[in-house]
Amino acid sequence: MQASYGLVPIGWVQSALRVLGDAPNQRDGAPGAWICFDEQVAVGAKDLRPGDEIVVLTWLHLSRRDELSTYPENDMSQPLTGVFSTCSPNRPNPIGLHRARIVARDGLRIEVDALEALDGTPVVDVKPAIDRPV
Repeated sequence: MQASYGLVPIGWVQSALRVLGDAPNQRDGAPGAWICFDEQVAVGAKDLRPGDEIVVLTWLHLSRRDELSTYPENDMSQPLTGVFSTCSPNRPNPIGLHRARIVARDGLRIEVDALEALDGTPVVDVKPAIDRPV
């Protein structure tokens, strides 16, 4: 059964990262970046404050959607692994998951400490980061 679902960006990433090959693996070496919210979602973003830890969900619009297995971290010495067991950006629904801390706010923009998403990447949601109970 094939279903179609609509996804509307709530904003975009503004980053110094402009080339896919320059994007770091996870947060290691990721630069700070801005998330610019669309005016239509301003009320939803009004309570985000510096110091908040958030999870940013992005649509990795430049990723391949036909890849179902990969070598983890592009290490060919590791076994070929299904993408759902990896953090590969190439997958049927290329949703990026990024944990970040808000360091500044300027109107409809929030600055985060590190984000491994390219400039212009659509943001599809922001949620508070919740730690697992110990």
